[in-house]
Amino acid sequence: MPGGRLTQQERQQIALGLADGLAYAEIARRLDRPTSTITREVMRNGGPTAYRADLAHRATEHRAHRRRQAAPRDAKTLPQVHGRDAEAVREYEEMFTTVLMASGLPKMMSRVMACLSLTDSGSLTASELVQRLQVSPASVSKAVTYLESQGLVRRERDDRRRERYVVDDDVWYQSMMASARSTAQLVEMARQGVGVLGSGTPAGARLENIARFLDFVSESLARAAEQARDVLHAKPPTAQDG
Repeated sequence: MPGGRLTQQERQQIALGLADGLAYAEIARRLDRPTSTITREVMRNGGPTAYRADLAHRATEHRAHRRRQAAPRDAKTLPQVHGRDAEAVREYEEMFTTVLMASGLPKMMSRVMACLSLTDSGSLTASELVQRLQVSPASVSKAVTYLESQGLVRRERDDRRRERYVVDDDVWYQSMMASARSTAQLVEMARQGVGVLGSGTPAGARLENIARFLDFVSESLARAAEQARDVLHAKPPTAQDG
C-alpha cells in the first residue's frame, strides 16, 4: 500500500470518484489507500459536494509550508508529555477532527472539540486554543458558543479568574441525551403530520411509520446512554487488574 502524501493525480481520481457517487471506501480501494486517508482529504477540503482536486492540492501545499514555518515555535510552546510522538499526536488530532466533521459538526467546531478532547486536563483558555489552532479569537469564541449550545463544552473560571472551556466526562452522555430529545421532537412532528394528512392516506401512513421508527430509536438511545453512563467515569484498568 503506498504511503506519503496524495499526489495531484490521486486527487483528480478522488474528484472523479465523488462525481460518480462512489463511497470513500471504494475510492480508497481503487487508489490502494486507507479509507481514512480519503475521508480526511475530502472533509478538510470542502466535503463531498465542494471538493476540487486543484484547490485541495494547493491547500495541502500551503498547510505543509505553514507547518514547516511554525515547527520551531510549536516545539517550544507545545511540548509533548508522557513520551508522546508530537507528529503522531498531530496526525491523530487531524483524523479526530475529520471524524467529527463527518458526523455533522462544522469544521471550526470540530477542531476546537478535538483540541479540547486530546488535552490531559480536558480544558483550555481561549488564548491557549488560539495558540494551538492558529486561528483568530473570534473563531474560537464562535466555535465555543456553538459547542456550548449543543452541551458539548462548558465554561468555568480558574484560580486566576480566567475563563476556561471544559470537556468533562459527561460530555458524550449529554450529547447523546440531546440527540434523543431532538429525535423525540421529530417523532412528535411526524405524528402531527399524520393527523393533518390522514392516517388512511399513503402520506399519513408513511409519517406514522417514520414516527414509530424514530420513537424506538429515541427511547433506545436514551436508555443506552443511561445504562452506559458509568463507563464514562470508570478508571482505566491497571496491570494488577489483569
